Amino acid sequence: MIGDDAGALGLLWGPFAEFGFMRRALVGCIALALSGPALGVFLVLRRMSLTADVIAHGMLPGVAIGFLVGGLSVTAMSFGGLVAGLVVVVGAGALSRATGGREDSTLAGLYLVALALGVAIVSTAGGAVDLTRLLFGSVLGVDDPALLLMAGTAAVTLAWLALAWRPLVLECFDPGHAAATGARGGLWHLSFLGLLTLNVIAAAQAMGTLMAVGLMMLPAAAARFWARSVGGMVYAAVGFAIAAAVAGLLLSFHADLPSGSAIVLCAGGIWAVSMLLGTVDGLLPKLLARRRHLTG
Repeated sequence: MIGDDAGALGLLWGPFAEFGFMRRALVGCIALALSGPALGVFLVLRRMSLTADVIAHGMLPGVAIGFLVGGLSVTAMSFGGLVAGLVVVVGAGALSRATGGREDSTLAGLYLVALALGVAIVSTAGGAVDLTRLLFGSVLGVDDPALLLMAGTAAVTLAWLALAWRPLVLECFDPGHAAATGARGGLWHLSFLGLLTLNVIAAAQAMGTLMAVGLMMLPAAAARFWARSVGGMVYAAVGFAIAAAVAGLLLSFHADLPSGSAIVLCAGGIWAVSMLLGTVDGLLPKLLARRRHLTG
């Protein structure tokens, strides 16, 4: 029994104790898990869940241009991605208001064009290998500048959430009252989009633009099945994200799977279990409650 316990502990802790790249990946993923899912909760509450995905795809031209100018410089690619991501989301809102069209269709059009443009820019420059890295990332290859970006993004995001918590919650549930009381909704919304873009960029450093949103949105979507308050949802989302990151890194190490995909798969598993068993609108509890009501 003791030997079995030691073996299980070795499977769980051994990779992080023995390999520096696993420890670095863990630190980076925990930093991402502390900030991204918290923003994801507000996206879920605002019914803006696809916005993060639009940013992840829409920032690719800026990341590609940053790569062409500065190589694999985190600063160059992050700045380019930040500008491109904000142009897509802010531009979509401005265009939809100017034309009277639906914002979701404008977002879809802009992000598809931006994604195609980014792929074309990198491919034209002959960077097919680096395009793969941009799209899929490499959590296990995170370097010091990328770690600093993730940690800095987490610190700034948490500080901003502490400052903007009240107006954010108020705008989610009663935007009319927020406007009537003089809350600067436009300013908070713009700063929210800026931090959202920065979090997606930080996640893309490790997981690529295609997987960057997974650790942000899946834990947030799962949290709504376990908590009714905004604070409870944020705590649950962060906890789920950390669990998915640890489990995904271990799955990647032991099963020789791509690390980003493994993390997102674990987050997806948590979301599926939450949707089935969650105490708040979970499918099974609702079914049991309905059956008790019919038999009672």
